Amino acid sequence: MLKKNARRPASLRFALPATSANLGPAFDAAALALNLYITVDARPDHSFSITATGRDQEICRSMENHLILATYREVLESVGQEVIPLALSIKNEIPIGKGCGSSAAARLAGIALANHFGRLRWNDAQIIGEASRREHHPDNASACWMGGHTIARMSGEREVQVVSIQPKGKWRLLLAIPEQPLSTEEARRVLPAHYSRADTVANIQNSMLLVVGFTQGRHDLLSAALVDRIHQPYRAPLCPLLPALQELTGKHGVIAVALSGAGPSVIVFLDPQANLQTARKAVASRLLRGRLRAELLLTSIASRGARANT
Repeated sequence: MLKKNARRPASLRFALPATSANLGPAFDAAALALNLYITVDARPDHSFSITATGRDQEICRSMENHLILATYREVLESVGQEVIPLALSIKNEIPIGKGCGSSAAARLAGIALANHFGRLRWNDAQIIGEASRREHHPDNASACWMGGHTIARMSGEREVQVVSIQPKGKWRLLLAIPEQPLSTEEARRVLPAHYSRADTVANIQNSMLLVVGFTQGRHDLLSAALVDRIHQPYRAPLCPLLPALQELTGKHGVIAVALSGAGPSVIVFLDPQANLQTARKAVASRLLRGRLRAELLLTSIASRGARANT
């Protein structure tokens, strides 16, 4: 039986950042929060409704299979709490279905709404754990909720261990976002069932180097640290931006290149001393030569994760 609250909680406003996960060799283990956000205003109402502005408005306002509302309902129903109808106002900057953590942000938004309006009093570990269970991996969820650079592992169905690191120094990023989305399921289907010892060891070594690069502000380590032998070589045919832009590594202010999440977007790490527009023009020129189309979006690492203002 549903437990009904005597007084309905006040409205809630919060923002969640986009994320870039995997980061080359750190498959399903590490991610960065990015300064692109989905902002949600929610208030109790007599029925569910959604208004949306920003990127991918049609998806954000569609009531059918809405990931935020579905997660909100499912969490409250699972703990026997009343599902209070909400009026949502969404402002979205995160590309949907493009490897920028849109599903993790939506699931966390739904969990945050359930936590607030259901008075669940879940802590950060419980919120990240629930989102990770639904995502089937903890990298995007941890970075989205905590901010900065996170390293995460699942130690149970809902138990997640997370370390949040604030990368040292200035990190300039360029997202190359293609027109067509790529589902995580499709991107996972191309991965092999087994890997060689050599590939596994190489990824472990590079992942360790990647952590050092961020914690010590060692931009010079990234070109080697982002080399991956577990997922990117198999996903490259589905994500043609990756091999094209990897050719720019070490040139025109481009430090290193990696798939953003499962793709198809690519995250480009830029030399903080380089001219941003020169680097952007070099990326645009390379895409033009390869007859590839992508939106180029300058961004940076978000030091903070979810931010709420009731």
